[in-house]
Amino acid sequence: DAIFCIEAGGLNSTIPIAVASTLGLPIVDGDGMGRAFPELQMVSLTMGGISACPMTMADEKGNAIVMNTVDNLSTEKFARVITVEMGGAGLIALYPMTGAEAKRAILRGSMSLIHSIGRIITEEQAANRNCAPRLARDLHGVSLFEGRVTDVDRRTEGGFARGTATIEGLEDHHGQSMKLHFQNEFLVAETADGQPLATTPDLICLLDLETGAPITTEQMGYGFRVIVFGLPCDPKWRSDHGLELVGPGYFGYQHDYVPIEDLSGSAPS
Repeated sequence: DAIFCIEAGGLNSTIPIAVASTLGLPIVDGDGMGRAFPELQMVSLTMGGISACPMTMADEKGNAIVMNTVDNLSTEKFARVITVEMGGAGLIALYPMTGAEAKRAILRGSMSLIHSIGRIITEEQAANRNCAPRLARDLHGVSLFEGRVTDVDRRTEGGFARGTATIEGLEDHHGQSMKLHFQNEFLVAETADGQPLATTPDLICLLDLETGAPITTEQMGYGFRVIVFGLPCDPKWRSDHGLELVGPGYFGYQHDYVPIEDLSGSAPS
């Protein structure tokens, strides 16, 4: 009856649009994350008691699998191994649900938000303005840092791109540095002495300092001049169940979760 995006980021937000167009089906204005997370069980649907299975997987060679597992974490573990065997990429369809379940569990308005972000970037670039200030303002963001990437330690481990990046400050942040920790997505931003500036599930965003173009963990490299700012996550992620799924502790970081607006010492601007 309809297509639903599992996350509002990367190919997982664009492939469903192509599928919906090809099949002539509507696409739901919502998603399961309100951002991007690296694991399949890290969705509001898990908090809503909706099973990821039956799940289908396929690769470009024509191999296909239908999977049924005991819980959503098991779905992630099996699918990750299979994806590695598929060469590092696989297409998936999962979390079948009724309309009533979708209304109860999804994070609403994600596709409209994506569209508005794209419009802001396009308009600001057309006016030769960096889009970062307007994005931070319109999305209630918190400016964290401006600097140049001086080191990236990136490794592929267990089917994930993991690592850290060091950013040396520019302009108002000259003489300072910060570190970004990532697992496919940016998860923790902290000062040189390890004090958190932002942590998952709040969003950590990296933009080109000159153009405002978004920079992903895969694109980030030595010498990039960047703006780092954070955005508050959907309130559902700040619940006990949400933090159990995607809080800093799940990823092995020692920081307790503190909302980004509290870490910054002021309400988002």
